[in-house]
This record gives sequence, C-alpha cells and structure tokens, in this order.
Amino acid sequence: MRVLLHTPLKSPDSPIPSGDREMARGLGRLLRRLGHTVLTPPLSRVAPGVPPPQDHLALERRARAQAQRLIARWRALPVRHPERFDLWLTYHCYYRKPDWLGPIVTRALGVPYVLVEASHAPRRAHGPTRLGHRAVERALAAADLVLTVNPRDVAGVKARLRPGAHQVWLPPFIDTRPFVRAPHAPNDPPVLLSVGMMRTRDKLESYRVLADALGRLKDKPWRALLVGDGPARGEVEALMAPLNDEGAGERVRFAGTVPHAELPATYAAADLYLWPAINEAYGMAFLEAQAAGLPVVAGRTGGVPAVVTDGITGVLTPIGDAGAFAAATARLLDNPEARVQLGKAARARVKARHDEHAAAHALAAALARL
Repeated sequence: MRVLLHTPLKSPDSPIPSGDREMARGLGRLLRRLGHTVLTPPLSRVAPGVPPPQDHLALERRARAQAQRLIARWRALPVRHPERFDLWLTYHCYYRKPDWLGPIVTRALGVPYVLVEASHAPRRAHGPTRLGHRAVERALAAADLVLTVNPRDVAGVKARLRPGAHQVWLPPFIDTRPFVRAPHAPNDPPVLLSVGMMRTRDKLESYRVLADALGRLKDKPWRALLVGDGPARGEVEALMAPLNDEGAGERVRFAGTVPHAELPATYAAADLYLWPAINEAYGMAFLEAQAAGLPVVAGRTGGVPAVVTDGITGVLTPIGDAGAFAAATARLLDNPEARVQLGKAARARVKARHDEHAAAHALAAALARL
C-alpha cells in the first residue's frame, strides 16, 4: 500500500529529540519493512509545536481549508501517480494536538483511516480544551483501526469507536540492535543515568523528584549523568546544584543533547537508569536503557508498567514519592549482583517483546483487518 504518515505532534524529521519523534520514525521503518510506501506530502504537514487552546478554533478553520486543498490535489492526480495514497495513518492524536485533517480527507476520498496512540480524556470536554477534545472524538469516530500503545488509553478509545472499527494493542518498540552492548565492568562509583527533555510541567516535576531522591543518597558513592536540554535547563541545574556542594565534587554532570546515534554508547557507560516518570505515557528511553542491559528505577505511572516489569527488569515506585524512589535506588546501589540480573532480564524482555521485528508482525496483522 501507499501510506500517508501524518504526525501532528512531532515530525519524523524534527531536529528536537523526543520519544514522539522516535516513534514516528519507527512507524515509518515498520511500514517500509512490510513493503509499503510511506508518503509525507507537504499538504499533510501541520505547524510544529503544541498550540494554546485559544488558538484551536482558528486551527480548525485553517485545517478545513488545508484538507480541501489536499482532497482536490489527490483527485486531480492520475490513478497510478506516486503521490496518491490508499491509507492514511496518523501517529499521536490527543486533545492538545488532535488530527484536524485525517477525518475530513479520508471521508472525502474513501480511504481507510488508522490512528496510532490516540487518547480520549473525558475531563477535557469542557473549558478551554473542549475544541481539541471534540476533534479527538471526531477522529476516533472516523477511524477504521486504532493501534493503542499505552494501556491506559484502551477504555477511553474503545468507548468512542464506531461499530465495525477495530482497536489493536501495539507494544511500544525500538530497534534494539544499536543498544546491544558487551558486558562491562561496573563503574566505581556507579553511574546513574537519566535521559529526558528539560521543559516545564511534568518533565520538570520528574527532575524535581529525582533531585530530592538523589539528595537522600548523599552518603552513598555514585555519579549521575543527565542527558537532555530545553527551556527549563536552568531550573534543573538549580535543583541539582546542592548535590555538587559540600566538597563532593561534580556528582551530577549535564551532558546536554546527545545525538540519537550516540545514545547507545551513553547507556553502555552507565550502571543504573533512573526516571521518576511523572505523567509519562510509557517512555522510549526506558526501552533503550533496558535494551542496553540497564536495570531501571521508575515511577509507576501511565504505561510505564507495560515497558518496565517490577522486580524483573527494574523497580517501580509510587509516583512522585522521592523517599521510595531513593530507597529503591539505594537497594540497587548496594547490590551489584541484583543490578546485573535485572539488566540481563531487561535486555531479554525488550528484545522479545519490544523489538521492531515483533512490532512489524503486530502491525502487519492489524493492517490485515482492513
């Protein structure tokens, strides 16, 4: 098939690293792996970034005009023209960045409409978020197939689908090959790694919990490496500054943005992966860390339990509880053998359940329903 891949939230060629960008790129790879042609015509692109709710009415009006231009363009093309597509697939659709285009275009052209990682939150039906929420409901009502990545989205999506539409579970996935590493001798002191964008709201709150937890571990030997950057970096640095005081040297180091191709080596040089995961959907970095053989300490939130198995590949703690997070980290700092066993299990589990090879089979089976 010729598949139009629409990514309202983050374009696959965005220069800003994020899990959304990597999932969009991964979906493109899966489609090509299955023999499909992936199209991203300019008319299907939307402005980058998440707009404020007060702009949604203007966005909806512009989208309707944009959709009509795309429809007219498609109809004017010869039947076998390479720009014609026979399936529309949108990755990530939620109230802050819904798919304004897909439902209009697919209804007019009579092509199947597929959503990947859509979420429906009834509490967003009123107030300033109502227009984005209604757009999500229109998209779900138009969808022929929804591939759900986050378990917490299952019930909300199912309630909005029309009769005959399908909802299928697609486990979060990565290409595990670059992250496979040879066993390495533990660092002395152990290196604690965190990878996350430094922005306000939930990410900053995760860094706040991380700083609190690390502060409770000052009596133990460790070094921390923080990978990421963004508008809240100054606030993150301020949170971590006390950990570098009191003559302890540079216990927390900031690596800034690390190109995705260099991340496997970064994971390989660490001993333990930490991320409090405040309101995290599932976290691509958890998969990358585990694929590299790193045990994980994470907050038990959202879809994180679907990618980190408590007691098997890492330790999950109550969300936002810095004391519990510090205690779990302390136990693994004190027990190198446990870290090794968790890391081995993590690598095996991600390889078996979250590799692109397994995801390609799941995607092929789902598309066959169409």
